Amino acid sequence: MDSSSAAATATVRPRRRTALYWASAACVAALIAVPAWMLAANPAVLGGHPLLPGLLIAAAVVGIYWAVLLWRRRDAPRPRTLPRAIGAWAGRIAVLALVAALAWLNPFAYQPGAAAEAGPQSDLIVTETNTTITMTPDGGRAPTKGLVFYPGARVDARAYQDILAPAVGAGYRVVILKEPLGLSLLDSNQARGAIEENPDITTWAVGGHSLGGVAASSFAQDNDDVRGLVLYASYPLSSLRDRAGFPVLSVSGTKDGLSTPAKIDASTALLPADTEFTAVQGGVHAYFGDYGPQPGDGEPGISREDAQEQIAAATVTFLGRL
Repeated sequence: MDSSSAAATATVRPRRRTALYWASAACVAALIAVPAWMLAANPAVLGGHPLLPGLLIAAAVVGIYWAVLLWRRRDAPRPRTLPRAIGAWAGRIAVLALVAALAWLNPFAYQPGAAAEAGPQSDLIVTETNTTITMTPDGGRAPTKGLVFYPGARVDARAYQDILAPAVGAGYRVVILKEPLGLSLLDSNQARGAIEENPDITTWAVGGHSLGGVAASSFAQDNDDVRGLVLYASYPLSSLRDRAGFPVLSVSGTKDGLSTPAKIDASTALLPADTEFTAVQGGVHAYFGDYGPQPGDGEPGISREDAQEQIAAATVTFLGRL
């Protein structure tokens, strides 16, 4: 082989991949694979608030674009100064952290319980939008009282349809909110839109499960037209103690590993003196919806069906006193 042939061979020989190149490839894989997995495997993602699927699609598009650029530059790594190299590494770490955050936002999907498996209820009408699930009694007198409900953190809004259905059967309209990214505190004023979209309802209560109850408490504190508050395994962050004549129902589970009995007891100082406390003996955090077990929760001492029957009955009785 002469010198010219050797030189030609050298020009086509691929260069050695750098660590930064492989870090970029890992980012590309994560940006594409995680959104694809969440969108395809979890029906709660596309069935929930549109913000999360929008972010996932945007992340996947960025990943595909980055993959194209990485392929085109695979044999021509760019020289970088030390500050630029540090910035490049920091950026890739930030991307992986962002993807991890998106994966963490993967919601607990609705898992139909015994009530749903028995068949759809004929005494209510369910309408669904991108941000709400509205359940209205079918037939009879039009309801004048309603409940706007904030789900727990990262829980599919549909997981509360069955436990709140008895309230609808008793003659109340229930609006379950689909929260942005499944986090109610990102828009604690979301109930206002639901109230305005149902002008025929003249008396409103708000409620919520876990973090959703915190958002509901905040909304109730800031809106005098709210006539009652329903807390499922939850408590307010700021005091409602001075809210005279404001009825509150606090339902909790004695085996709850997240909103523990001690935390519920401590919340008494933040709630009106006449707050009604109902403790479901043996109940756990995940029994307040139908979404399966939850990490960090306690061990139940009662069946889900029996616990939810007690929760639903306490809710119906409370709404009847508004």
